[in-house]
Amino acid sequence: MDSNKPVFQRFIKSHLITIFGLVLIFLFDLIINPGFFKISTVINNAGNTVLTGNLISIIDNASELVILALGMTLVTAASGGQDISVGAGIAIAGSVMLRVLCGNQVAPELMQAPIIVALLAGCIAAMICGAFNGTLVAVFRIQPMVATLILFTAGRYIAYWINGGKLPIVSEPQFKYFGSFIPGVPIPTPVFIVIGCMVIMALVLKYTNLGLYTQAVGINEKSARLIGLNPVFIRFLAYVIMGLCVAVAAFIKVSRNATINHTTIAADIEMDAILAVAIGGNALGGGKFSLSSSVIGAYTIQALMTTLYAVGVSSDSLKAFKAMVIIVIVVVSSPVVKDFLSKTRQKSFSSPVAVQGDKIA
Repeated sequence: MDSNKPVFQRFIKSHLITIFGLVLIFLFDLIINPGFFKISTVINNAGNTVLTGNLISIIDNASELVILALGMTLVTAASGGQDISVGAGIAIAGSVMLRVLCGNQVAPELMQAPIIVALLAGCIAAMICGAFNGTLVAVFRIQPMVATLILFTAGRYIAYWINGGKLPIVSEPQFKYFGSFIPGVPIPTPVFIVIGCMVIMALVLKYTNLGLYTQAVGINEKSARLIGLNPVFIRFLAYVIMGLCVAVAAFIKVSRNATINHTTIAADIEMDAILAVAIGGNALGGGKFSLSSSVIGAYTIQALMTTLYAVGVSSDSLKAFKAMVIIVIVVVSSPVVKDFLSKTRQKSFSSPVAVQGDKIA
């Protein structure tokens, strides 16, 4: 039985198609440029010794996307739809954080509030946005993409209004530690933040019934209601958790540059978050889900982007190449292809037995 197999073996088997896409990209990198996987140490602008290389860039630059993919997976599973407002939500949460840190000044010499206070303020703002989306979807039963279109359209203007159209800058270097490197630590700080988020989410799903309830509501709302679940609350909670993920991603984003551009920050990241869920093989119509598959999907997207940059694809052509590769990965990961491969494998294993049975007979 599968339960008797080693954990690593079970993980590979359950994520085979998802891992295949990532391995395929890495094999391409190995053939085209064997030095793609080289990791070295350099001294950065702050005078700290840090690790550098394409693999480090992938795990670092994918941080925000991985965190969003966690929330997007829950939203998709619970509501059977996607939240397309996460990019605008990052702009709102990031603007709130910088407003708290800078006060009414554009570039103060000292932060006007502790970083933890700014983070909490951003979390509250993003969770309010999530609650707004969740209310429209769960209470008023508006289709998720339509409901989140409101913030998608208005969110960046709200972010612009929060700081009065200014681009505030945090001058103190401590704030940048969360988006780059902590002195003496060679690994990018966002990597640790991502690990923390994944551990917290894993513990929540293990020690609560959130995952089971989310799947039940996504698979069949009427049946879930009959066994005593509250689909409205579960869907609402999924969007609030999505808001919390948006706030953490916003914190990393604004910390990277210690400022914010309301119009360009996290541009199109909502599409990548949805793609990460799809590449992970999760049903976009809701129901059963796998957070680990979505995480692999997020890293696959970032690995693809880094590969395209490494082989010299221009920024103008990048999205076209990215779309073609992702189409292949999504099709291979689709339920139709999975069923076909499963049936083919079963036939290949059962045919010899059938033949032997005929001979014995």
